[in-house]
Amino acid sequence: MMKKLPNPFLYQGYESPEYFCDRVAETEQLAAHLRNGRNVTLISPRRIGKTGLIQNTFYRIKEQDKDAICLYLDIFPTKSQAEMVRMLGNAVINEVMSKNKSLKKKALDYFSAWKPVLGMDPLTGFPTLSINIAPKQSEITLKGIFDYLTSLSKEVFIAIDEFQQVAEYPETGTEALLRSHIQFAQNVHFVFSGSKQHLMAEMFGSPQRPFYQSTETMGLLPLDEDVYYDFANRFFTEKKGLLDRQVFHDLYERFDGYTWYIQSVLNRLYEENRKVTTSGQLLDAIRLVMLGKATQYENIIQFLTDNQFSLLKAIAQERKVGRPTAQEFIQKYSLSGASSVQSALETLVNKELVYFLPDGYIIYDRFFDLWLQRFPNIY
Repeated sequence: MMKKLPNPFLYQGYESPEYFCDRVAETEQLAAHLRNGRNVTLISPRRIGKTGLIQNTFYRIKEQDKDAICLYLDIFPTKSQAEMVRMLGNAVINEVMSKNKSLKKKALDYFSAWKPVLGMDPLTGFPTLSINIAPKQSEITLKGIFDYLTSLSKEVFIAIDEFQQVAEYPETGTEALLRSHIQFAQNVHFVFSGSKQHLMAEMFGSPQRPFYQSTETMGLLPLDEDVYYDFANRFFTEKKGLLDRQVFHDLYERFDGYTWYIQSVLNRLYEENRKVTTSGQLLDAIRLVMLGKATQYENIIQFLTDNQFSLLKAIAQERKVGRPTAQEFIQKYSLSGASSVQSALETLVNKELVYFLPDGYIIYDRFFDLWLQRFPNIY
């Protein structure tokens, strides 16, 4: 029996299909690719629902195959090949701890050379194992991990999120090293997920790169608005309330259908209201979310130059800017010359504060975008 949540609008983690909106076709497509031995590259901007889709697909796979091993890794915080290999090893060894004793013993035998350390998860209180490896041991450790996975009489599914991070490692051969193991691991299936579209396209679409044409490619569009509204309103009607259709439309439009932002606001609306019928309720919920992030945003702008901050505010006011170095845009917001704007823009893109879409530049974090529009009158 599925657990009932006090607030059904999740914006972190995954619970079950009951709290996951739609993506039926995408889930079936992703699962079909993986079950039939086709690795997948999943490319889309952050906050649109890649992680949820992966977790929902893994949930469905495990429903049909109880013995399947499904691992999700977010390697965005890793800075080296050794850190990535350690994260993969820890995920593998902790997954088998939840399986039968023979699997656990087999895993410990494989990883004994790296002296697994027993610890405790600070959030759940459950025991965990971790391996510590020196950078020079990362290649042989990775081989040991794949030797173990391929020795299993089970299907293994591994999602590596923010996969483009491996291109930033100081080691130059990480992609080739991974590819050399993956191509021979017939029972191990991969999802390579990423949000930096140009980097992911280069990694999987260039003939000079090891992963060239080795995967199926999938992208994600925003959820259908009508389907999303029916999903959201159901939870309000279950507590004898309602979510006004026009209010939801305004919310959907404000955040361009990006799931994470919408879920964050719906979470607040559900907490504070039984019936949501006015734009004032919506604006109050958005303001509460932004205020909760104010300290984070204040810290960000402290490390920006005047030119960078001025450009950031100008992009926020426009919401989307096709040509930031155009004289009309520069004059409208009293920015420095085109070369200074270009330099500031490159820094903001590298810091992932600004994101480039085919039709222009936007502020990556939509709440930050709204906060900047109202700065300093947000408080």
